[in-house]
Amino acid sequence: MSAGSEPAPAALPQRRVRSFVLRGGRMGSGQQRALAELGPRFVLPFAPFAPFAAQAFDAGTVFGRRAPLVVEIGFGMGDATAQVAAAMPATDFIGIEVHEAGVGALLRLIGERGLGNLRIVRHDAVEVFERMLAPGTLAGIHVWFPDPWPKKRHHKRRLLQPPIVALLASRLAPGGYLHCATDWQPYAEQMLEVLSGEALLVNSAAGYAERPPWRPLTKFESRGLKLGHGVWDLVFRRRP
Repeated sequence: MSAGSEPAPAALPQRRVRSFVLRGGRMGSGQQRALAELGPRFVLPFAPFAPFAAQAFDAGTVFGRRAPLVVEIGFGMGDATAQVAAAMPATDFIGIEVHEAGVGALLRLIGERGLGNLRIVRHDAVEVFERMLAPGTLAGIHVWFPDPWPKKRHHKRRLLQPPIVALLASRLAPGGYLHCATDWQPYAEQMLEVLSGEALLVNSAAGYAERPPWRPLTKFESRGLKLGHGVWDLVFRRRP
């Protein structure tokens, strides 16, 4: 380096959109017990695969059968997740959530209802889709009521942006579906625009979709509907 010259500034790492925001929360005794007793069986480790690995994540080995696989991003306390898994025993489900209280709550529901077709991954969903789930393997993806980040300066933190929608679409099998729902109209409008712009996806409706009968109403959603709040569902499918 010549005298008087200065080293080039190091490149700043690109900010990644994550599927969660860490928040505090206390666990009840039932959640703690479920985490200790059922976690080893029903919580899957995050297991990234090499790009050219002979075998990626194998749902057939995990569930002991070959069945359609649906993944939910951010299940909260897991009530709706457990209801769907109980109503669809011929389908296998993986719920992704990072918050310990929610994981414990869903584990308790798994134990109480004997849900052998449901597993949990406690990790960032974007990394799970990037590094654990192989392309073309999913029958469906649920993204129900993600954080809307309502302030304009925070919109860049929203999960459903073009690069991530492209990633999700790539993991769907042909004909597989991506089902999103939100109670925040500006986010619904952005979702519709972004999903419509993804070449691998086609809208199953002329705009927003009717709520599928198998998507349960959450307590929060039911309360909002009674107050006149809107809810928007979007169901897109992977092109053949």
